[in-house]
Amino acid sequence: MSDRPSEWDKYLLGSVLFISLLIGGGTRSGLYTETLIEVAAIVSAAAVFSPASGQRIPHKVLWLLIFAVALIVLQIVPLPAAIFNGLRPELLLGDPWIGENRFRFVSVGVGRTVECLLYFVSASAFFLAVLRLRAEQVGALLPFFFMGVICQGLAGAIQYSLSTDIAIVGLLPFTINAGLFANANHFSALLFVSIPFVVYHGLFRGHLWSGSIGLVAILLLLLAAGSRAGALIGLAITVLSVIFLSARSRASGFSVLLALVGLSIYTLGAWTKISTQVLDPAFGRGELTRTTIEGIKDNWATGVGFGNFQKAYQIYERESMLFKQYVNHAHNDYLEIAFEGGVPVVLLLVGYFALLFSALVRIRRDPLQKAAILSVTFLLIHSLVDYPLRTAALAMTFAYLNAVIFHKGFAARLAQKSEFDHNGEKLLVPAGTPS
Repeated sequence: MSDRPSEWDKYLLGSVLFISLLIGGGTRSGLYTETLIEVAAIVSAAAVFSPASGQRIPHKVLWLLIFAVALIVLQIVPLPAAIFNGLRPELLLGDPWIGENRFRFVSVGVGRTVECLLYFVSASAFFLAVLRLRAEQVGALLPFFFMGVICQGLAGAIQYSLSTDIAIVGLLPFTINAGLFANANHFSALLFVSIPFVVYHGLFRGHLWSGSIGLVAILLLLLAAGSRAGALIGLAITVLSVIFLSARSRASGFSVLLALVGLSIYTLGAWTKISTQVLDPAFGRGELTRTTIEGIKDNWATGVGFGNFQKAYQIYERESMLFKQYVNHAHNDYLEIAFEGGVPVVLLLVGYFALLFSALVRIRRDPLQKAAILSVTFLLIHSLVDYPLRTAALAMTFAYLNAVIFHKGFAARLAQKSEFDHNGEKLLVPAGTPS
């Protein structure tokens, strides 16, 4: 009988990640592809959790997820109607419970909030399942991620090479406009999120030529996608990935990360200004921001319920802004989440950012975790002007990236390697590099 540890859980979770990247590019609610991903993630996570594991889940991270799920559940629990007196406009009082006005829901659309609950639970389950893997298995999920990115890239390359009309209808339950995504900006987000890992693959895994070819292909696809933000961020993240991943000291890592954030915000700000003044001067994102902030002010205590932005936003629209097209997202995920969840969700976001910063302080030498920090940072910055995490493909990618960042096994393995090196033995790989 072999003493080699079982690898089935790695392949199971890797398959979920790959499938998510392949069919999770839709942005509309009620897609069967999204339901398939949610079911696959929850079932796979349950299978991974069934046997005992030596990997511990960080308690602070676990409690943050518990509070987040509790907040969403609270929005679909009937509460005494008197609680809402003075907390929100009468037009946005939640639906009554079974026709009784004595009890109401926080959510103005319970069905949409239930959808959001399943969406969040599935991504969280996948995240926790990856945390249960051994550190080397977490790194071994990277090829599944690369396969998904390659398939998306090939689909995008074929589209852009065939004609100018690249919309594909009927293949998936949404119109494909870039790669296998409904939104070209989200396709670009997946591409630039993969750049730190391509750089890691080239510099730290000894595959310089394949990494260079992959990097050039990604940058060309970003240009072809026509996303100004994607192209500019892609260039910035390429340069900063090389510097940040190579930085050994904590001070140099912090300085590079600060430069990264500053450059990214400047790039996104410039792109947003162009988008507002040139592409859509009458109905720009400034108007979306102003209207969303008005909604936040009126619903700051409880929010209107997750998934209900579109329904609640219409109440605050100015009459001059009513067109045939309707606003489905704020194009600033932080404002949209605050509108839907109120002060409680803002506090949870602050808690997450604090955990992320503390993880950055601890991560000093492991290049895979540093690559994940870079990718998460850019996704969070991109969320200032878009809603990338509302597509299942990027949500599951985000869950995997956070699992890499918060996994305790990398620090333990690094300590073992440092101790091994301290005893006078020669290391075969750079300290902190997955073997």
